[in-house]
Amino acid sequence: MDKLEEIMAWKRREIADRIRPVHPRELAMLAEAPKSGPTFRDALSDPGHLSLIAEIKRRSPSAGEIAGGAPAQERARLYYNAGVDAMSVLTDEKYFSGHLKDLWEVSDFLQFREDAPPLLRKDFMVHPVQILEAAEAGAKAILIIVRALGDDEIDALYEAANLAGMDSLFEVHNEAELERALRAGANIIGVNNRNLSDFTTDLAVSEQLLPMIPQEVVKVSESGIFEFEDAARARDAGADAVLIGQALMEMDDPEPFIRELRSLN
Repeated sequence: MDKLEEIMAWKRREIADRIRPVHPRELAMLAEAPKSGPTFRDALSDPGHLSLIAEIKRRSPSAGEIAGGAPAQERARLYYNAGVDAMSVLTDEKYFSGHLKDLWEVSDFLQFREDAPPLLRKDFMVHPVQILEAAEAGAKAILIIVRALGDDEIDALYEAANLAGMDSLFEVHNEAELERALRAGANIIGVNNRNLSDFTTDLAVSEQLLPMIPQEVVKVSESGIFEFEDAARARDAGADAVLIGQALMEMDDPEPFIRELRSLN
C-alpha cells in the first residue's frame, strides 16, 4: 500500500461515525449566509500577479515535524499581516497534526476583517459531511484529490461544494488525473509537484502539466516551493498561484519572504 492509499484508508475509518445523509438544503443555507471578502477563486484570479496561498501545516509524512504546537491563529495573523491572497488550513490530525478547530480559530480571527483572505480546508475529503463541516467553520474552498477518489465520489463532493457556495481545488499529479479533473468541470486545478505515492517532489511536474490546462481555469502549483526562484519557475510555467506550507511554517517571521514573493508579476 502506498502512502496515499494508507492515508485514505485511515480517513474513511476516521470519519465513519460522522457520516450521515447531507440534505442539499443544509448546504444551500450555508451558501446563503453573509460572507465578507473574495471567493477563493477570485482571490487567485489577478492577471499579471502570482497569488499566494499560505498554508498552516505543523507536520507532514514527508518532512516530519515542521512546527509542532504552532498556534493556528498566530500563524494566520502573521500571514494576514503579510498580505497573503488566501490561506490553507490543514485539518487532518493523524498525519499532519491539524484539527478542524484550527479552521474555526483562523476563521474567528478573520471574520471581522473586510479584506480577509479566503480559507481552504485542506484535508482528505471523501464525503459531503466534511464539506458541511468546512462551510460551518468558515472555509470558502475544499480540496479534491483526484487520484484518491472515484469519479462518482468526485462528482458528489464537487456538487456538495457548489451547493454550499464553495470553490473546489482539484489536485492532480499527472495527465490522466488532469483529464479527469477537467471532465468533472474543475475551474481551479492545483498541480501537486509531490508524488503522493512516495512523496518525492519535482517542479518539472508543474512545468509539464500547467501548460495543458485551459486558460479559463485557475492554475495553482503546489509543493516543493521553498525559494523565490521556485515560485518564479512555477509562474513561468503558467501558474496563477502557488501554495506554500513548509517553507513558511519553518520561518519565525515569514513576512519578508511573502513580500518578496508578492513582487512576482
